[in-house]
Amino acid sequence: MPEAFIVDALRTAGARKGGRLAGWHAVDLAAQVLDALVARTGIDPASIDDVIMGCVGQAGEQANNVARNAVLASKLPESVPGTSIDRQCGSSQQALHFAVQAVMSGTMNAVIAAGVESMTRVPMGLPATLPFKHGFGSYMSPAMQARYPRVQFSQFAGAEMLAVKYGLARDQLDDYALLSHQRAGEATRAGHFNGEILPLPSLTAEGETTDVMHAADEGIRLDATRESIGAVKLLHEGGRHTAATASQICDGAAALLVVNERGLKQLGASARPLARVHQMTVLGHNPVIMLEAPIPATPIALRKAGLQLDDIALFEVNEAFASVPLAWLKATGADPARLNASGGAIALGHPLGASGAKLMTTLVHALQRTGKRYGMQAMCEGGGLANVTIVERL
Repeated sequence: MPEAFIVDALRTAGARKGGRLAGWHAVDLAAQVLDALVARTGIDPASIDDVIMGCVGQAGEQANNVARNAVLASKLPESVPGTSIDRQCGSSQQALHFAVQAVMSGTMNAVIAAGVESMTRVPMGLPATLPFKHGFGSYMSPAMQARYPRVQFSQFAGAEMLAVKYGLARDQLDDYALLSHQRAGEATRAGHFNGEILPLPSLTAEGETTDVMHAADEGIRLDATRESIGAVKLLHEGGRHTAATASQICDGAAALLVVNERGLKQLGASARPLARVHQMTVLGHNPVIMLEAPIPATPIALRKAGLQLDDIALFEVNEAFASVPLAWLKATGADPARLNASGGAIALGHPLGASGAKLMTTLVHALQRTGKRYGMQAMCEGGGLANVTIVERL
């Protein structure tokens, strides 16, 4: 079977809402990552067959095919096409899957899989709430309402359902959140993210350049303690999650160059890919509990790959809420030390449509750094979906 290789991957450092990337238009932010990826790999820009970009908030500055707009804002030639993907939080992981499928089919040789989200400039939920506010209806059709009567789909509710189902108390969620910040802080101090982060000038919300380069993830709370996390108010009375045990609103972008053997030859003899994509799975599951889908998707991906859980050296399971990785751990029995070893979205941020590419960037660089062979990434997604990707270090 034809193979697909990740030649290189990079990301911006995560920025808080209103933080160091607040002044960046999402299109220009994505364009910066595209240009840097092309420069780092040395690929002929005209040889890129497509740019597939995940983005959840496809409204306002992220509307009208943000992928194509990012190409037009970059140094890439106009001949390079672009298309935008919305699989909710897994959008750019799905962009990677589509890129891999394209090069494995032989119809394309080199594709950029990317993601972007400015949650500062395009607030979460805007594509649904803004039209509804102005009388243009809801995404919930009559047929959906008939199938799921009196259900208001909510990731917040799903996170609480997951905590209850898997017997996760608030103390456990708080402990996990602290661990995420500690691991992210340790990874940053050790320089583990240096090779994957594209430093950018900080821009204020007013578009003014500051003297600070944005080169480190802004959301990490190095001073976090068990007491400070435990003091945060519950999201709703009787619940178990707080803002401290949920992923951080974040601005960011990430991109990966995916090629087949022909694309690799075009790069020249010196090209050394980071990883081979070993297996891709996507699964639909209960849309009400919503965030549980990575759990049944994991054994499916392993079975298709011909691997066992213990074969996987590093896991990235998106920390949409602390209950997601904790429930996944409880259900799978995986080694906790292998899960989100450099922290996750609770500390590093969750830029929605960019998170899939962001996590994969961290995963392939971590495999290179540690010399481990296999890594797995799993993402919970709105609508009760999950993408799972297994990669092999080269």
